[in-house]
Amino acid sequence: MKVLIVGGTGLIGAEAALHLKTLGHHVTLMARKPTTVPLLQDFSFIQCDYIHDDVSDGRLKGFDVLLFSAAADIRNIPQDGSVTPSDFYTQANDEAVPKFFQAAKDAGIKQAIYIGTFYPEVAPEKIGQCAYVTSRHNTCEAIMALHDANFKIVALNAPFVLGQIDGLEIPHLDALVAYAKGFIPELPLFAPQGGTNHISSKSIAQACGNIIAKNLGGKAYLIGDENYTWNEYLTQWFELAGNATEFITSDEEHPMFPNIIMFAGVGATVSYEPYEETLSDLEYSRQQIKATMQTLITAFDAKQK
Repeated sequence: MKVLIVGGTGLIGAEAALHLKTLGHHVTLMARKPTTVPLLQDFSFIQCDYIHDDVSDGRLKGFDVLLFSAAADIRNIPQDGSVTPSDFYTQANDEAVPKFFQAAKDAGIKQAIYIGTFYPEVAPEKIGQCAYVTSRHNTCEAIMALHDANFKIVALNAPFVLGQIDGLEIPHLDALVAYAKGFIPELPLFAPQGGTNHISSKSIAQACGNIIAKNLGGKAYLIGDENYTWNEYLTQWFELAGNATEFITSDEEHPMFPNIIMFAGVGATVSYEPYEETLSDLEYSRQQIKATMQTLITAFDAKQK
């Protein structure tokens, strides 16, 4: 299959690109700017800003599958105050993403995978209250409405994602490893209340491969792997980093996990098991979080040498 990955230079998109390539697919990456990551240099590349560019110009023709991993989150909000977060999310998600999917459908693409977020399903009370959760809910609903027999769409609604690609900088994960190793002594040693589910980018990539292989469509899947309280999560990181620490749990805001990213609510515990149908359809690996943490720590150590 000829697969176009929008957001192909980010963690999830890059992991999917590398995995789909091993399955024999011809993969093209699409992003706002080319990547310098060595592992991605051999992929075909199309430069595009999906929010502002008119993709009805023919650049989507010739592809069989679209994998979209570029919807906007809090990291993308302009910091110059030129637009409110709500207005930004509306433009970048509610409007631009469905418009892109419509262009893909019009271009003859037959199957599409949308990487969404778990918040609208695990915290539905935030729809209409939180701009980000509302936006991602609206986006997923609008995309899934485009599904039909000739344009099969699957949404993968993911929790917190961990992964590592050699040469790809992931600042918040590098900072987490540095914290676990004791390299940021100014950060306090406590865990915030609550917890969440986590999944590896490897598991998401496997799910994407199986969606294509099985020609799935018409479903939005809540995916996930392992549940951790934030105390368990930090304890695991510090132990693997060789810096075992016993944490207290506090209702104080943690600099590494600020309240602004706690979209399910400050102190909330988001714990669940994926449905059996999800696991049967997608067949991705489970129990991957500890191994992924170790991979990140090993890669961090290698960069220090």
